[in-house]
Amino acid sequence: MATLVSDPLVSRRTADFVSQDHRIYIDGRFVAAASGKTFPVYNPATGDVITHVPEAEEEDVNRAVLAARRAFDDGPWTRMSPSGRGRLLWKLGDLLEQHLEEFAEIESLDNGKPFSVARVADVPLAVDMFRYMAGWATKISGKTLPLSSGYDFHSYTLREPIGVVAQIIPWNFPLLMAAWKLAPALACGCTVILKLAEQTPLSGLRLAQLIDEAGFPPGVVNILTGYGEGVGAPLAAHNLVDKVAFTGSTEVGKLIIRAAAGNLKKVSLELGGKSPVLVFPDANIDEAISGTSSAIFFNHGQCCCAGSRLYVHEKVFDRVVEGVSHVASDIRLAPGLDPSCQMGPLVSEEQYQKVVSYIESGIAEGANIAAGGPVSGVERGYFVRPTVLTNTNPRMKVVQEEIFGPVVCAVPFTDEDLERIIKRANDTVYGLAASVWTQNVSLAHKVARGLRAGTVWVNCHNVFDASLPFGGYKQSGWGREMGEEVLHNYTELKAVTVAL
Repeated sequence: MATLVSDPLVSRRTADFVSQDHRIYIDGRFVAAASGKTFPVYNPATGDVITHVPEAEEEDVNRAVLAARRAFDDGPWTRMSPSGRGRLLWKLGDLLEQHLEEFAEIESLDNGKPFSVARVADVPLAVDMFRYMAGWATKISGKTLPLSSGYDFHSYTLREPIGVVAQIIPWNFPLLMAAWKLAPALACGCTVILKLAEQTPLSGLRLAQLIDEAGFPPGVVNILTGYGEGVGAPLAAHNLVDKVAFTGSTEVGKLIIRAAAGNLKKVSLELGGKSPVLVFPDANIDEAISGTSSAIFFNHGQCCCAGSRLYVHEKVFDRVVEGVSHVASDIRLAPGLDPSCQMGPLVSEEQYQKVVSYIESGIAEGANIAAGGPVSGVERGYFVRPTVLTNTNPRMKVVQEEIFGPVVCAVPFTDEDLERIIKRANDTVYGLAASVWTQNVSLAHKVARGLRAGTVWVNCHNVFDASLPFGGYKQSGWGREMGEEVLHNYTELKAVTVAL
């Protein structure tokens, strides 16, 4: 049985929502899973079950896909004007903003992140994404093309919605990832089946209520809760789905590609990372310490672009490591809704065990702990102390593999050969993000150009905006999220030529 959310830190409004009889959203209606099955949702700060949500399976996937197919092929969505779609997206952004505090609280309770962070980052950025894409709904256009042959033809291109889109999102930024996926797909005129992460379904279910309140036509947005094998796999393989968009691990991304091969549906992937952070000796060291600490410890290190490999020039290595270690040691671990919380728990028992095993692996392979370690000192919940490892080498698992927790490997460099430094930073299967810390403008641009990463920040890290494209090179994925570039994920390009 679920425990009633009676914590004095939880508002009555949030407690009432969490205690609801939760339903999935299909064809404009809130319904139970066809099987009647549910599964538990945990509070990561305590490990307690706080509610249950429907366990959707293949029958529910089929119902949702058929609803989305009808809404796209026969329904009002594709016939609605772009400005009409834009107004609905803007209205959804307004509704979300009106419930900002509530969503921040739900996100903190469900995911574990600090309420203070969700309130100023997750929810406002989600609001901004809906509003930004509302503007793009009226600006998706093709081009008129002069043919090189010179013959008497009129040629132009059209950008048209790709169709029915399956979207699968992760648990690290549940609401924000829903916005990143839904907003551009809807702006382009697609219909959507959104699978929420089983670890963090609550903000997405609350968002479904706002989507219904905003007046989106039935079938345009369908929202499912369930496990990967029950929902994600049949969605990715479904022959009536035209496109699958996935954010998550590289391992699962490869499974998505294989599942999508049946009808050669389009695929976009935002996957893992092992992002390098390069601190040069001329950097503003105080800013570098603060910024590189945030690069790895923000969101408990549960960021695909977390700066988990810290390369520091030997001249300033000791000072930077000491500074980052001091920041790590001072971070207060507490439940996300505790006003004193600076870092909450990891999202689940599984993730906790994974991160702790990486720390223990690093120690076993010879790494030294400059701060943190595998024991949190917190009696309950999935807490891991922010950890700084030194004396690592490129062959260690902690250096090569994505940990997805608050663990950074600090490595000195001495070589003044810039190409060699860049090669070291690029020595990973990933290529999602990187940051460079220097006051030398020319050096910053040279390093940014040489890094094989979809995003390079200079003297900053984790800067996001709805207008900035985000995605990776190599095994960090295919395609881009956000900005004008994301529209290519959800449109097909058609060339039309008319003989004059």
